[in-house]
Amino acid sequence: MAVIEADEAPPEPDRAGDAPHPRNTVRLFGQAAAEAAFLDAFTSDRLHHGWLLTGPRGIGKATFAWRAARFLLSQPTPGGDAGLFGAPPTPTSLETDPDHPVARRMAALSEPSHFLLRRPWNAKTKKLSAEITVDATRALHNFFHMSASDGGRRTVIVDAADELNTSAANALLKALEEPPANTTLFLIAHQPARLLPTIRSRCRALPFMPLSEDDLTQALHQAAPDADTTRPPGLNALANGSVGTALRMTSGGGLDIYARLLSLWARPTLDRQTALKCADACVGAANAETYALTTELIAIFLARLARTGLTGPPNPPVAENEPQILARLAPHDVAARSWATLSATHSARIAHARAVNLDPAAVILDTLHAIDTEARRWA
Repeated sequence: MAVIEADEAPPEPDRAGDAPHPRNTVRLFGQAAAEAAFLDAFTSDRLHHGWLLTGPRGIGKATFAWRAARFLLSQPTPGGDAGLFGAPPTPTSLETDPDHPVARRMAALSEPSHFLLRRPWNAKTKKLSAEITVDATRALHNFFHMSASDGGRRTVIVDAADELNTSAANALLKALEEPPANTTLFLIAHQPARLLPTIRSRCRALPFMPLSEDDLTQALHQAAPDADTTRPPGLNALANGSVGTALRMTSGGGLDIYARLLSLWARPTLDRQTALKCADACVGAANAETYALTTELIAIFLARLARTGLTGPPNPPVAENEPQILARLAPHDVAARSWATLSATHSARIAHARAVNLDPAAVILDTLHAIDTEARRWA
């Protein structure tokens, strides 16, 4: 049984498109090292209270967090009675029976010993918040207070920690500084550098690696078992080992958007008409996913430019004309450093734009013009 069926509520910020939510995804592919490290800490009684799960988006960090939380809450209470048959055997995996009461409650978001912190849904505006708010984070302290009487294990998942606003981050820091007994927090971070240094220092970092092609294929089949198993050329290159990215690219036409971005610099001067089309395609609530995907693809384009300046165009290419365009815009390591700087600037700009609700078309046009200015330095 690979997927636990459960009813879904309003749009969930920690779910990739139509794929099952990570809490309903039981199998984890390609992250044996991370699972072994966590299991070793548990079995040797060295379980840290805070775990920072790092790595690119969509490679299994959230699936691991739910898997580990289910495992912990299904284990005997620390220091409790060994029972009639003595202590249970030492676990050899994080697997939990899908029919276990904890697993069923976790799937239904009704487990009283578990807390999920994510961007909240605003019932009045019918929109998700752009960031994790301080009010949502303060509810974590209420959870600690209300569930403290039984003395059992408690788990917390923050998805994603890099979406915390400043006040929320400071509120979470207090929980990390003085965690209640038998509490384990899992902080999912796609960009850990954006977190407060004090948050990072109070967690044990657990890195997650991009999936191999075989693991990616299996994970995609689990997420979308009825989908065509053949993937168009270039999708693996864009996905970069991320099943979440592959799903977004497939459902949102990511290859077409990336091809349009490449065409902007196929000639020495920026194709302004195509730039306007890219921006216009992101306007309006109905195109929110296109806007998010376009900003993500711009980030991928900038990262591949930075890599090209150091080691040459990435292989395999996303499109036939990509290697020539990348090599022209990033001819050496000096250009690579410049593109890397612009990549960091782009990430910060998009985070700010989302937080203050800037016009998507203006954000895309400003970003494309910034890339064009940089391109003129090197091409």
